[in-house]
Amino acid sequence: MKRVYMSFSTDVLHYGHLEVMKKASQYGELMIGVLTDDVIAQYKSPPLVSWEDRCKLFENLDFVAQVVKKDTIGYEKILQTYHPDIIVHGDDWKSGIKSAIRTELLELLKQYGGELIEYPYNEENSVNLVETMFHRGQSMPEVRRGMLRKLLTLKPYVRVMEAHDGLTGLIVENAQCTVGQETRTYDAIWESSLCDSASRGKPDIELIDWSSRITRIQEIMEVTTKPIMVDGDTGGQIDHFVYIVQTLERIGVSAVVIEDKTGAKRNSLFGTEVAQTQDEPEHFADKIRAAKSVLTTKEFMIIARIESLILNKGENDALARAECYIRAGADGIMIHSKSREPDEVYGFCEKFRQKYPDIPLVLVPTTYNHIVEQELANHGANIIIYANHLLRSAFPAMKRAATEILQNGSSECVDNICMPVKEVIRFIPVTER
Repeated sequence: MKRVYMSFSTDVLHYGHLEVMKKASQYGELMIGVLTDDVIAQYKSPPLVSWEDRCKLFENLDFVAQVVKKDTIGYEKILQTYHPDIIVHGDDWKSGIKSAIRTELLELLKQYGGELIEYPYNEENSVNLVETMFHRGQSMPEVRRGMLRKLLTLKPYVRVMEAHDGLTGLIVENAQCTVGQETRTYDAIWESSLCDSASRGKPDIELIDWSSRITRIQEIMEVTTKPIMVDGDTGGQIDHFVYIVQTLERIGVSAVVIEDKTGAKRNSLFGTEVAQTQDEPEHFADKIRAAKSVLTTKEFMIIARIESLILNKGENDALARAECYIRAGADGIMIHSKSREPDEVYGFCEKFRQKYPDIPLVLVPTTYNHIVEQELANHGANIIIYANHLLRSAFPAMKRAATEILQNGSSECVDNICMPVKEVIRFIPVTER
């Protein structure tokens, strides 16, 4: 009897899956490969159901002979280990981000002598509705809140992009590309104080009140499923910050990052060019303790952002503050730098990792942006944030369009830099019922 292989990453089985498995089992003995959590997290949101429980979905099906682990995105290991005669898959991977995996499999099958059978992807509304409803479940506060912690256990590092409104949230949610056989997406969304303020035409001086900030955060959350990290500036007064934290936790935010500065807010990248005062370590630690004491879950993270390198106070000051903040309960440390080279950041990371191998470390490579993610991860970064790039890329495009329309007296001159209105409309999803 021939051996037939299919792989699944789904959290839920519907009748479309069952029908294609029944068809596949007619070719021979059906083996199901269940993708591990970390493999799934490489190309989409992590599963809501554990690998062990997802295996159970298949184990009791009469037409499934064997359930095995699939711990790579490609098929080479499966072919070498189990020698299946036939691979069965839906035809939806002929184009798009999975096409490279299909191309590699076809080359392997030529050498191996196996066969690929593809079934038309199920387009029935009832099936799509099941999958859509399950996908929406990822946006629920109870699910989304803990997703960042889960990603930190599944991925070498978490890639984060800023969003400052619903539209930019959709861009981050849907952005993806294939590099070789790797499918790249953003893992989380950074709700930046700078970008929120600038998008409203306001200066970055903690001018926007938290009621307005939270409204903007909820606008992003309504149209996305990825975990949200919020730029909390200094956190303000301790008594106020505890209420902010309670609200952020309740609506499903995964983390808030607060910087150890006090007084009038000034953007860190100005460094010592403007007056900036760092908070006393123990006072800032008290803010962390107070916020931790009011949390109702273990999922929400409070991350301390250290400004010592920005203010030229050096590595030792930064490390001492990190130790103080971790004792107070900080769930992670962000080390910030305005240097064009990463040397001082690397120096901090190396010493920090020696003492705290398991505490999440956050880097924001805005100034040292020629350093690739993998190198940052090799030096200890767990979270890498692109903190303001959607706002900064949109600004020159909008300014150019406005100026060229003035110059030409019509708008045809900017057609080549504008997305067609219909594409904008299609990009924004309409809820199916």
